[in-house]
Amino acid sequence: MKQVPDHFPSPIARLRWVLKALRAPDGCPWDRAQTLKTIEPCLQEECYELLDAMASDDLPHHREELGDVLLQILFQCDIREEQGAFGFDDVVDALADKLIRRHPHVFGQAAADDTEQALKNWERIKQTERKSPKASALDGVPPALPALLRAQRTQHKAAKVGFDWKGAEGPDAKLDEEIAELRAAMREGRQEGVAEELGDALFTLVNLARHLNVDAESALRAATDKFARRFKAVERRVKDAGRDMAALTLPELDAVWDAVKADARHDA
Repeated sequence: MKQVPDHFPSPIARLRWVLKALRAPDGCPWDRAQTLKTIEPCLQEECYELLDAMASDDLPHHREELGDVLLQILFQCDIREEQGAFGFDDVVDALADKLIRRHPHVFGQAAADDTEQALKNWERIKQTERKSPKASALDGVPPALPALLRAQRTQHKAAKVGFDWKGAEGPDAKLDEEIAELRAAMREGRQEGVAEELGDALFTLVNLARHLNVDAESALRAATDKFARRFKAVERRVKDAGRDMAALTLPELDAVWDAVKADARHDA
């Protein structure tokens, strides 16, 4: 049994001690067995759980999920440190250096009177830091991003080199075109064509969202949350009426849905 010291110089020092104890030869078998590859799904799951906590008013839950993400970062740092590559302090120092370097309007003589100029400073310095020139303006968009976010980031990078509509009218008209092509593919019964045209329509819809200053990922998440709330309300009403969802016809379910929707608008 390991004895936890009574005092540490800081909370982060205490946490790092705990993690190193877990990874030690006499530590936890599961923690010791983990690699960067095996903990990859953990990081993805914890990030999504943090996003969920951020959208709620449950402060203890938010704090807990922030800790879970921090755990994943420290876990990776310890693995790299064991490999002789770098450690947590190296990550922190590199981050501080980058923030200072990319904010010359705060730590240097450059000017930035608004967020747009501050972002331009950041991107300009970021380009000079690249070890090799980009082969494409789209380089730097991680393929593992969620599809909507990846589409939005890809479109943003293309727009930075001038490949973009001037306003929302362009993607709005393009969306009509893509929907027409999707419907044509549906009539023809071409499954591969339907999938491709549906993808084109989704991509164009993300582009329209970008021009309307709407984050597509957040908008879809909010729409899904709204559907889930209303669907659960439908389930409650059907149950309270002593009926079974599966026994109702679609028109009957739609009637309950419309009633729930009307109540939601009244409460708003």
